[in-house]
Amino acid sequence: MDLSFLSGVRVLDLTSVVVGPSCTQRLADFGAEVIKLEPPEGDVLRSLGGPSPSGRHSGMFLHFNRKKRMLCLNLKQPDARTALLKVLDGCDVLVSNMRPDALQRLGLDAVSVRSTRPNLVHCMITGFGPGGPYRGRPAYDPVVQSVAGIAGLSERRDGAARYAPLLICDHVTGEIAAGAIMAALVGRARTGVGSTIEVPMHETMAAFVLQEHLGPATFTPPLGPAGYAPLLDPNHQPVATADGWITISAATDAQVRSFLTTIGRSELLDDPRFRTVADRMRNVGAWIEVRRAAIAAIKEQTTEHWLTVLAAADVPAAPCHTLETIMDDPQLAAVGLLVAETHDQEGEIRSIRPTILDDGLPGTVGRAARPIGWDTRVVLTEAGLAESEIGALLQMNAAHDGQAG
Repeated sequence: MDLSFLSGVRVLDLTSVVVGPSCTQRLADFGAEVIKLEPPEGDVLRSLGGPSPSGRHSGMFLHFNRKKRMLCLNLKQPDARTALLKVLDGCDVLVSNMRPDALQRLGLDAVSVRSTRPNLVHCMITGFGPGGPYRGRPAYDPVVQSVAGIAGLSERRDGAARYAPLLICDHVTGEIAAGAIMAALVGRARTGVGSTIEVPMHETMAAFVLQEHLGPATFTPPLGPAGYAPLLDPNHQPVATADGWITISAATDAQVRSFLTTIGRSELLDDPRFRTVADRMRNVGAWIEVRRAAIAAIKEQTTEHWLTVLAAADVPAAPCHTLETIMDDPQLAAVGLLVAETHDQEGEIRSIRPTILDDGLPGTVGRAARPIGWDTRVVLTEAGLAESEIGALLQMNAAHDGQAG
């Protein structure tokens, strides 16, 4: 089934790479009609995201641009900008992740476009918010991981700063921007007035870090150094088994008692340092040392053995998948997360279906991403341009019709 929460909402997508497309992909999955604008050379993610059989749709590009209509205009040409504004007249939302000055030069900043479209929801995803010294600087995921303190968490724990091997800042900021847009649409339904939204990546991710790690430094005077000790301990890692790795997480008092019994440390059940959550937090170093000492016993048996034993004891545990084994995970196979499809240009592909369930059913994958400008002609026609006007744009290379080759 297609999720239809945003049915009837039209979104003009001026985003590229990951942070913006992840936002508009969420809106598309919820039923919005998303029109993705690309320059003649296309979104850089078409190539930056890795190889593909045709060279036109990397795997990453396909996953972040499902269900979107592809419009190609060269905004360096005034006639193309005029055509884009006509497309915008029929839209409810504009989303961009351009730098603010670039958006303003194109006349697509909130002040310019909302002066004649007060009901428009204008959302700008930026690297750094207004009023600070970093405003206007380019920002990509590793830059934000560094400046927001994410890479530094590894330095605190392991002695060397490292990026998380995932575009976590792009994903999180994109999802928050999608949520802000949907909230603004609810507000517009009530008031009839749109909104001007900005979601800065740096401040968004710094807030995430500090929500978990400001901790004792929340108070004045501080009750201790910032940092959530259990997460920052070097032993807070997956544990090696005889044939792989496993993650074990015992947090509640009942889980801890079951865990201690399972690993053969029943003598610690009445240890006053470990009886309650508060006791374990006061003695977190000793508690983590107990868990570290359990590694020797865990290494003696297979992952499957421990998963069975721990499940029987109601202790949270899971296999530590690799990129290869996750695709064979029985839970993901049972719920059909990966969907086999045939793409017109790329052949057989695996798509990732939406994970949100409506009345117990997930949304469909929908149409796969298409070549640059695949929907240019029909989108411009819907915006009211005559065939002669569209032909002139194509002739002067201000627009590109992807279906014409």
